[in-house]
Amino acid sequence: MPIVAESRYQPPFYLFNGHLQTIIPSLWRTVPDVAYQRERLELPDGDFLNLDWSRLPEMRTTTDLAIVSHGLEGDASRPYVRGMVRALNRAGLDALAWNYRSCGGEMNRLLRSYHLGDTDDLDVVVRHALVTGSYQRVFLVGFSAGGNVTLKYLGEDQARVPAQVQRAAVFSVPTDLRASSVHIGRPQNQVYMRRFLKSLRLKVRAKAELLPGQIDLSGIEELRDFQEFDSRYTAPMHGFDSADAYYQHASSGYYLGGIQVPTLLVNAQNDPFLPASCFPREVAAKSPYVFLETPPAGGHVGFAEGSPDGEYYSERRAVEFLTAEMPA
Repeated sequence: MPIVAESRYQPPFYLFNGHLQTIIPSLWRTVPDVAYQRERLELPDGDFLNLDWSRLPEMRTTTDLAIVSHGLEGDASRPYVRGMVRALNRAGLDALAWNYRSCGGEMNRLLRSYHLGDTDDLDVVVRHALVTGSYQRVFLVGFSAGGNVTLKYLGEDQARVPAQVQRAAVFSVPTDLRASSVHIGRPQNQVYMRRFLKSLRLKVRAKAELLPGQIDLSGIEELRDFQEFDSRYTAPMHGFDSADAYYQHASSGYYLGGIQVPTLLVNAQNDPFLPASCFPREVAAKSPYVFLETPPAGGHVGFAEGSPDGEYYSERRAVEFLTAEMPA
């Protein structure tokens, strides 16, 4: 029964609570030694994605690729993505960090953007990588929103997942989006909520400028939480009747039982974003594929360590799981 009984993660002494473990790595960490090569991937619906590749030098060829999916309003330049890419390269894997629609440094073309249950774009990226490279094994890595997309992709339709996709590792995943949207709206989490809403409002305004007359901006500054924003914009822009319908469709928790490749899910117990329903212990206890690790500490997309090589626990743990003969 793949519940990891005891996590080996220990935070540095100076990061003594979940908020510090979340904020300090996000604001202060730098990962300079990653060089991306950008590719523009045109999509069948007329839109595009920006892909950031980090391949091994020619003298170190590999047939293994890891595809990294970032969090809400993130991108491939975020320290947690760059840190993971660096660790994957050090372990002998090529890495592809893809940017969601509107997240790659420029606004996407269509009215729609990205949402937390949009697995079609991930599938396009996976298949594009297999066609353009000589990869025999593909691993998926996801953080937060990207972890939710990854889990949903693996579990909703196993027949769609290419056989080359061998394993996955995801961190800080809101597997229950409705409960998470309420949880992050608590007073103690307002610093995160304000930051997310500021970024989301800016993107809606940019989209309205790009597509005049198609988006109503009235009252946008009055939206105070995810439920209000998703009801007003995310749901209707992506074909959902309501925010609740969107959460129901997009939450990966409903699809975990369908996962059929070894998958590591690491959610810290002190993650300020995650309610109890985002720790799917019953599913992990029954599934031979979902490995659930719940360290007491770690924050949200944190897992900082004081290691001399600059790697974080999430990076070492992902490499360990993805490359092990028999993951556990």
